[in-house]
Amino acid sequence: MIGSWLQVMADKIIEFESPHFLHSLFADDLGMLKEMGEKLGITVTTRDAWVKLEGNEESISAGQAVFADLEKARRRGGAITPHSFRYAMKAATTMSEIKESTVNSESAKVSELFDTRLLGGGGKPAVTPRTKNQRDYIASLNSHDVVFGIGPAGTGKTYLAMAYALDLLKNRQIDRIMLTRPAVEAGEALGFLPGALEEKVLPYLRPLYDAMNDMLDGTEAVRFAENNLIEIAPLAYMRGRTLNRACVILDEAQNASREQMLMFLTRMGEESKCIVTGDPSQIDLRPKKKSGLLEAMSLLDGIDGVSFVRFEREDVVRHPVVARIIEAYEQGREESEAQEK
Repeated sequence: MIGSWLQVMADKIIEFESPHFLHSLFADDLGMLKEMGEKLGITVTTRDAWVKLEGNEESISAGQAVFADLEKARRRGGAITPHSFRYAMKAATTMSEIKESTVNSESAKVSELFDTRLLGGGGKPAVTPRTKNQRDYIASLNSHDVVFGIGPAGTGKTYLAMAYALDLLKNRQIDRIMLTRPAVEAGEALGFLPGALEEKVLPYLRPLYDAMNDMLDGTEAVRFAENNLIEIAPLAYMRGRTLNRACVILDEAQNASREQMLMFLTRMGEESKCIVTGDPSQIDLRPKKKSGLLEAMSLLDGIDGVSFVRFEREDVVRHPVVARIIEAYEQGREESEAQEK
């Protein structure tokens, strides 16, 4: 009898309506269940439409919370990815940390992220945030006219900026999108490069165009292009313009000079949005030239209508090893700076 009671306390079977639905909760990757077992210290097995968790009561409870969160997200129409699965595990195992933050634990769950949606339709899935900071980024875009997305590569700051701008354009809240970035690699001397201006700057804005092609069907992309609803220009060519009813995106802003950043931020006209994305750890300017992004972060934080959203390596949605690479470089740079002092 005691043995039977201990067995009940030490395992939990969770059943779902079909094997297909269950497999969708762990991205149809059994490696995710192995990873879950290692992280939570439990044994996870699955067969047919059920999954079995074995371990101590606390760990099993965390495992149940993971599957409950993922099930809720899936039933809301979300597509579970390996990143979603790992994020759900983190949310279930760091509840005390989340409660200490400005966001409550409920809103940090994967299922809550799918409440925020951009675009969608025409055979293309809606764009949803994958982390709390990504969700906060979209919220800031909705509530502020000027938003800075600051953080390492792979955190979605540029992708979400493009999704937000396209969403505004599709819903006729703006008349056009302007894409720009400093062409530091060409020394801003684009006149020496072959082709028309758009052809010259297109390679530098390829990430934004790739994001656009991911989000729009072919018909929409052609319509936007034919009607000149999406304009591209190097940052140095924007002087003297006033942009009304537009969403203006400045990418790779860490390479904008102080003068260029001020010029860019003062181009915004009536009913416009301005989104600035950059990574202060990847400045390519000459040593004596100060980054306009760093100056803006120092001078504009706290200004009414301006918001700064800071992404961390935990927000990286690329291959898991990317976050570890970023962490290693951050530690190396911190050690080098400490030695120089």
